[in-house]
Amino acid sequence: MVFSSLLFLFLFLPAVLLLYFISPWRIKNFVLFVTSLVFYAWGEPVYIAIMLLSTVTDYSFGLLLSNPRLSSLQRKWIVVASIIVNLTLLGYFKYADFLIYNVNAWLGTQIPLTELALPIGISFYTFQSMSYIIDVYRGTAKAQRNWIDFGTFVALFPQLVAGPIVQYSTIAEQLRHRSVNIELFAEGVRRFIIGLAKKVLLANNIGLLWHTISASSADTMPALTAWLGIIAFAFQIYFDFSGYSDMAIGLGMMFGFRFNENFNRPYTARSITDFWRRWHISLSTWFRDYVYIPLGGNRKGPWKQLRNIMIVWLLTGIWHGASWNFLLWGLYFGVVLVFEKWFGLRFLQRMPAWVRHAYALLLILIGWVFFAFDELSYMGAYFAAMFGFNHQPLWNNESLYLLYTNAILLVLLVVASMPKREIKRSFGPVAQLGWHAILFFMSVAYLVDATFNPFLYFRF
Repeated sequence: MVFSSLLFLFLFLPAVLLLYFISPWRIKNFVLFVTSLVFYAWGEPVYIAIMLLSTVTDYSFGLLLSNPRLSSLQRKWIVVASIIVNLTLLGYFKYADFLIYNVNAWLGTQIPLTELALPIGISFYTFQSMSYIIDVYRGTAKAQRNWIDFGTFVALFPQLVAGPIVQYSTIAEQLRHRSVNIELFAEGVRRFIIGLAKKVLLANNIGLLWHTISASSADTMPALTAWLGIIAFAFQIYFDFSGYSDMAIGLGMMFGFRFNENFNRPYTARSITDFWRRWHISLSTWFRDYVYIPLGGNRKGPWKQLRNIMIVWLLTGIWHGASWNFLLWGLYFGVVLVFEKWFGLRFLQRMPAWVRHAYALLLILIGWVFFAFDELSYMGAYFAAMFGFNHQPLWNNESLYLLYTNAILLVLLVVASMPKREIKRSFGPVAQLGWHAILFFMSVAYLVDATFNPFLYFRF
């Protein structure tokens, strides 16, 4: 079940809201926990056992960590055991076939693949569950003794399958004490509608352009078509994922939760360092807090900082999927970030703002090519097309047709990617209400007849 579906909008969500608000406070988390399990089981009833296993395991490890009689070494081994269990589950379902395939290719063996489907959201709820154990170990959060409350943290449906990744220390108090007033609920509805419109009206429509171009032969593709394609992908993945994050944050508000932001106008960035402060903020924050800083961060000299950055970005790449292109994507951004940290930022600061912005967008678009294609040969051919190395003309009639027929949509996407606080302030509450009602009606009208409604981050 996805947020951008008629089933969710007109059946599941109204039913959950009704149950939640008529329930007394003492069972509200129970209502959320059970309905979240239903939400997850709707698509994968078998793999709900994996999520419950992860939940029970980390709940038990958390209780063990709360024992004051444990030695420091014993506490460390509990954390290690928790991480091993979580990463084993994640590794088996997400990376086993990738490992087997490459072993077979390198050694000539014929080990059969597991061919297991990837449990939806496993990368997200595994990281959330690990954050709990680490927070309890560090003393930044107390062990949760109520199993239902902990289960609600792990399974909470607004952010279960695609984030934002919620660190336990940021939500621990809200699990026991939260309230919803009219203003917060209305803001949640507004935020949800904005996210729905971004996903349905913008991401889905530009995704059709990307789908058309990426299905074409890169060997005969003009440069303009290739650049138009990767620009379309950049917009699709941004409005697809940020739209889902907006919907998740809005849903959280409806139930009294305040999740941290996950995107902050990333395509306005003026460096790659700036971009990664704005894109998928919850993932960047997770790796910073639980990998980069524990490794020493920038405190142990430049060479260890280089090592730490590359470790984080190789892990970030492989977190996104079991494929060599994600490893290359992480390596690419790791190298760029190291360059900026040591040399590039000082040089960029002397440049005009538009040059810095153009530099960032160029490197971001190149990065999306690594991300988009798991077939390395096609990736290489696409790069060749982008830079005119495939001996094709810079454009042809099809290139101009695709540009012409999508020009208005591309302008809308550019405008929607920019800050719009000034625009919001210029409209009164009645006009804003009308605007959001129109967006909701248009989104629903699209979904009624939609045949193209993918969600890119479900595969992660």
